[in-house]
This record gives sequence, C-alpha cells and structure tokens, in this order.
Amino acid sequence: MKKILLGNEAIVQGALEAGVDFVSTYPGTPASEIGDTFYKIAKEQGIYPVKSAGGGAAKPQFNRVYFEFSTNEKVALEAAIGASFSGLKCLVAMKNFGLNVASDALLPFCYTGTKGPSVIVVADDPSCWSSAQSEENSRAYAYLAHIPMLEPSDAQEAKDFVKLGFEISEKFKLPVIIRTTTRVAHQRMPVAIQETRNKKQETKGEFIKDVKRFVTLPPRVLKMKEELLEKIEKIKEFSESSNINQVNRARSSVKLGIITSGIGYLYVTEALKELKIYPVKSPVKSSEAGSPSAKFNRGAKQFNGVNLPVLKLGFFYPLPEKKIKNFIKGLKKVLIVEELEPYLEKEITRIAKNANCKLQIVGKELIPEIGELKPEMVISAIAEITNSKFEIRNSKQILNSKFKIPKRLPRLCPGCPYWLVFNAIKKAVDTKEVIFGGDIGCYMLFGTPAMNIQDYLSCMGSSIGIAHGIKKATNQKLITFIGDSTFFHAGIPALINTVFNKSNPLTIVLDNRTTAMTGHQPHPGAPATQNGIKIENIVSACGIKNLKVIDPINQEEFSQAVKEFLESNEVSVIVARRPCIFVAQKYEKKI
Repeated sequence: MKKILLGNEAIVQGALEAGVDFVSTYPGTPASEIGDTFYKIAKEQGIYPVKSAGGGAAKPQFNRVYFEFSTNEKVALEAAIGASFSGLKCLVAMKNFGLNVASDALLPFCYTGTKGPSVIVVADDPSCWSSAQSEENSRAYAYLAHIPMLEPSDAQEAKDFVKLGFEISEKFKLPVIIRTTTRVAHQRMPVAIQETRNKKQETKGEFIKDVKRFVTLPPRVLKMKEELLEKIEKIKEFSESSNINQVNRARSSVKLGIITSGIGYLYVTEALKELKIYPVKSPVKSSEAGSPSAKFNRGAKQFNGVNLPVLKLGFFYPLPEKKIKNFIKGLKKVLIVEELEPYLEKEITRIAKNANCKLQIVGKELIPEIGELKPEMVISAIAEITNSKFEIRNSKQILNSKFKIPKRLPRLCPGCPYWLVFNAIKKAVDTKEVIFGGDIGCYMLFGTPAMNIQDYLSCMGSSIGIAHGIKKATNQKLITFIGDSTFFHAGIPALINTVFNKSNPLTIVLDNRTTAMTGHQPHPGAPATQNGIKIENIVSACGIKNLKVIDPINQEEFSQAVKEFLESNEVSVIVARRPCIFVAQKYEKKI
C-alpha cells in the first residue's frame, strides 16, 4: 500500500513500523512536523499531558508511543538516553542548531552506546530558509562524535532509512543519525507503508545497573573510545554490503563518473535526464515501451557510447571505502555533487591516493559551497565535465524578459501581539539611543526594515547572555527580547547570570502562550499544558524584584514600565502576555 507523505511524516511512519517506544523533540523547522505528528498520535491516545475540552473518555488506544515536547534539544536527547538505557526503542528529532545544543549529551552517548536502539533525526537547512543564524552542515558531527550517519534523498528513503537506523543501532549498540535537509523533509511523494505493530499499552523498560557501561569516567572512558572505534570499523564493513549505497552503471569503458548523496542524487538524476545522459542499469522492457522513461531512453545520447556511472551513497559515515575504490578504479575524472562543505570530496580525495592516484576529482570548482543545490547548478556542472551543450537561462534572465516581481520582506502576522509591544516601545524610548537584543522566534522580525529595533541576533537564549556582556562593558541602555518557549529553552541560565554577576538589562519576555514560529506547539508555560509553569514565578525565584506582567494592549502602562525599568540599576523583567492570534482563535476557548 502507498500513501502520499511528507518527508517528515515518512520518518514518523518508519519509526512506527520499527516499533518505536519513546519519542522526544524540541520543535524546530525543518524538523517540526515530526514532533507535530507524534504529538497528534499521543494526544489522541490520551498519553500526552494536554487539557481536554470536556474531559471525556480517551479514544481507543493502539500503537502507543510515549511522546514529549522537551524544554530543549539537550534535554530531549538526555530523556531518550535514559529511556534507551532502560531498554526502550527511542527516536529524537531536532533541527541543525538543536544538535549543537544536544552535543554535550551526544558525544558521551556514543561512548556508552545504547541498550535500547536509538535514532536521532537531524534536519539541516541549506540556504537558511528557516535558520537565520548560520548555514550549518551537521555532517561534521559524524566525524566529531564517531556516530553512524545516513542520508536519505526522498521521502521513501526517509522512512526506510529510519527503520535501517534502528536495525544498525540494535546490531552495533550505537545511536544512529538520520540527516535530512529542507528539501527532503518537506517534499511529498507516494511512500510504500506497512502495518505498524499493535501496542495496546505503553512499553515499560528496566534500568539495570552497569557502571562499566553507563559511567564515562577515566580511565574507563578511554577504553570506551577504543570500543567505539572498533564498532565503527564493523559498521564500515556493514555499509560495504548495504543496498543504500547504490552503483548505477552498465559495464562500459566510460572514464567519467559521479559520486553523490542525499538530495544531491535527485538533482543528479534530473540533470542527467535533461542532458539525455542516463545511469541506466538495464534495457527498457517491452512492457514499458510506451512509458515516459522509455521515451527518454530511446532518445538518450550516451556519453562516449555508454551511460555515465553514478555512485549514490546512503551511508555518509562511515563511508563504504571498498565500494568507492571499486567505483573510481579505472576512471579518469569524477564529479562530487554535495551541498555545502566538501566532506565527500575530501574523503574521496584521500581514498583515491591509494586506489587511483591519477584520478581528477572535481567538486567545489563547479558546485557552490554556499546555499542549497539547484537543478541548473548540477546540470551546468555535468554538462561541463561531459562537454555537453546545454543552454541554461537563469532566473534573472527569465524574470527580466517578462515581468518584475517586487521584493516582499517577512513581517509579523496581522493581529500579532508583538505589534503592540513594538508600538509601546516606540512611544517610550528613542530607538536610536537604546540597544535592542534579539533572540530566536517570530520577534526576530523586529530586525526587518519596517521596524529596525534589533541590534544583535545569535542563538537561543543569547539575547540575555549577550546583553549582560554589553552592560558590563558599557553604560548604554539596553532592552532585550526573548520569547516564552525560548525562555524555557535557554533563557533561564542567562537570566540567573545577570542576577549573580550584577548587571541591569531590561528583558522583555514575549509570552504569546505557544511556540508560535514553528507551528504552535506547547511549551512548559503554555496554557494548553497541564501543570503549566508561570514565567513570572521563575523570574521571582531568580531574585528579580523589578518584575511586571502586562498585557501590551495596555499601551500606556507598558510604555511607563519600560521607561521606569530602563533607569534601574538592577535586572528588570517585563512579561508581555497576550496570546498569539491563532492560539486565541483556535485554542483559548477550549482551555
């Protein structure tokens, strides 16, 4: 049976088919739909702590999986590590920056290894469509942590690779990363699905004490590293025979080849079709004579009379070096098609020194290192190495020849409560005389030209941490913004630091009652969550006396509080509490 699924939905399907027991995440695009889908499943089964409208009986329970939105990615991974140590099958999902947050827990986890098999899904965002801080390439963590990493190229592979990830984890007792990108996470396609196991009750684990296995302390920790590297060598042998590393090549004398992975494979396939150079494994069957692919194949121009060979790598780490050596043996030139930094290119250059020292390796000379791949980039690169003639009209030429589209900058939604905060601040201060600190959330848009009240932006929770440093270095007035979900994620330690080390920024916590930017997921202070924690209680517990909770609809009160707290010699906090327009419309009446 097939079903059209988003790449992220296919990941959920793969985890369910594998019999996952425990799922944790912190929402972050482009991985958000993974948590959203599990949240819906857990909520329907009555195993997520959400207030109900009528308090009626839960729906029939099946495929019961524990799920949680954790306060941040490090905590999400730590929770999964605890469940894995207790024997449960675990999945953790996060975006690329979330892996940075979780890395403190990730590296020791590779040393201890798993008891219950564990998969970590990490979604990268080349071209920074939703990740403004930097264009991160999470593949580097495979080398840093010595953790197996698989790269699916489409939704079907996303589902299949998750299942394979659990198999590898169970076999070798190591966590496995499934690394996706925006174009994999957010593409749709028909995905072959299977029945998921029927679990009427949650699986319970058991933690069995084992100091040698779970405690990372010297000198045992060095032995753990040795064991980890031994496991990686065994996984390398496993990858050599894995069918997720595919060679598309007919027996021929061709001296050119392409090596690629992940989403790059789809761009290569499309480029070869456009150039009518195909990595065909077998002749067209008579039953397929009328198909579109048969039409393409009949008109195909074979390079030097043969088809261009392509090696698709599903294993990014550890690489199947023997398969790569066999592929490049006898070739004169190979094109490496990969997004962002040239990790594959560097590794294949190393491998070629022994396997084919005269091989010409072409990569970032033709494929940009900045931004996500585009079809025209790959077509142009393949056309160049094959001396094929192909005219490419770039997007600027197309637009200039027909019409011009005006640029539109992102902006806050109509009715967003942050407009009220912005307006009150404009009334209260001269924005040229005050430094404004930004953080990660919808309010990042305060930095757009229409508003222009954001002077720095770094990472989750950093608005307060950086503000403290500026206040210690200068006497300038400063207002820092942080959202409610971000406050719970990473703002609390920084706020405590301002109190302990005695600085006096004014922090405005923008409490719109949800994790709005990534799709309105709940957080520890959201009203839809049972046992919700009030932000002002945490602020008070930190010893902060200058504290007010204000609905920004009360413009005069809000402006007056800003003026008053800016003159204080101590830390000050305003909790600007007014629900996101969509939360107010959809959820507030049900709470």
